[in-house]
Amino acid sequence: MAGKKNSSLDKVLGRIDRLDMAGLQTLVQRLARERAMLDTVFNTLQEGVLVITADGEIDYANDAAARLIGFKEEMGAATTLWRLVPGLRASLEGEGKRGKRNESPLVTREFELTYPQPRVVRLYMVPFHEDDTGEPRFAIILADITTEKKSTEELIENEKISSVLLLAAGVAHELGNPLNSLTIHLQLIERKLKKLPGSKEAGSLADSIQICQGEVTRLDGIIRNFLEAIRPRPPDLSEVNIVDVIEDVLRFQATELEDRGLKVKGELPASIPVIMADTNQLKQVFFNLIKNAMEAMQSGGALGILVRADDDAVYVRISDTGSGIKTEDLSKLFSPYHTTKTGGHGLGLMIVQRIIRDHGGHVGIESKEGAGTVVTLQFPQKHRRVRMLKS
Repeated sequence: MAGKKNSSLDKVLGRIDRLDMAGLQTLVQRLARERAMLDTVFNTLQEGVLVITADGEIDYANDAAARLIGFKEEMGAATTLWRLVPGLRASLEGEGKRGKRNESPLVTREFELTYPQPRVVRLYMVPFHEDDTGEPRFAIILADITTEKKSTEELIENEKISSVLLLAAGVAHELGNPLNSLTIHLQLIERKLKKLPGSKEAGSLADSIQICQGEVTRLDGIIRNFLEAIRPRPPDLSEVNIVDVIEDVLRFQATELEDRGLKVKGELPASIPVIMADTNQLKQVFFNLIKNAMEAMQSGGALGILVRADDDAVYVRISDTGSGIKTEDLSKLFSPYHTTKTGGHGLGLMIVQRIIRDHGGHVGIESKEGAGTVVTLQFPQKHRRVRMLKS
């Protein structure tokens, strides 16, 4: 093998000055075969392999490395790694000086590439010397960790969301105890008040008690609905026509839409492929999104709802002609407790995202300040979801 010391090829190279023309031709052919085999091995690897000089000039790049950094042979010998990956040289500054003979420090970096396509790459670099007098070179391995990084970030985000939801559920549950106590004491006061002689003051107190009881009931309902909305639970999947769900939600919100002076422009096809979904959770999603759209618009605004499908998915597009969202707020929309509304709790869109993820779907938001917002939901069709689950 080419990597073994004292191989037959080494022995031939040791007496190269004694080879005749036929022997030299045989040696060249063997060297070409060995080079071709090594190229095949390196180009089979999924990781990128580079060899660079201390100045960053690329002596060798396998196919994977060339794809990752956008390197092409026709770029010429003057092409450096620093030019293809701006900022990397500053990050590695001084590593070449520390790569002295008999030392092999492993340098590790993670960086983002934007060209030829956005990727996250992990770099390993080790110095080596070809002989006793040569300048140091560096062997570099590039590993594409985009998927790994994304999966880790999603895991952290899901754990963060779960922690927030559990905390919120605990707080809401604890609020229920004093509300129960208030209800009991208000009932006791009401009974004692009825036993007192009738007077104007007694009637006024009775009215105040009824108002307090109404407010306690309202708070209890808010907490109950809040717990129902945020409590993480798997969807109870069944065949669902998404248009039917949207029409139910619109009927429920029709009075508020009318009171706000808002128009509804819907494109809801009579026939649409079914999806596997939890009807109640979908109603929660559409209620939250339509409520957000209503609160973003003034009288005369228009709520648009478009439903369409392709071979694999069903799409719902909910648009408004409201105030839009600031660019700096777009990236924070799904963060817990982030809200741009006075009195908002900042959990609505986070809950929407969790429900859509649990249904195997995706949610996207486009917005322009002063022009309105578009929310697009994507759900896998029944046959597509079954295939995804099987795979």
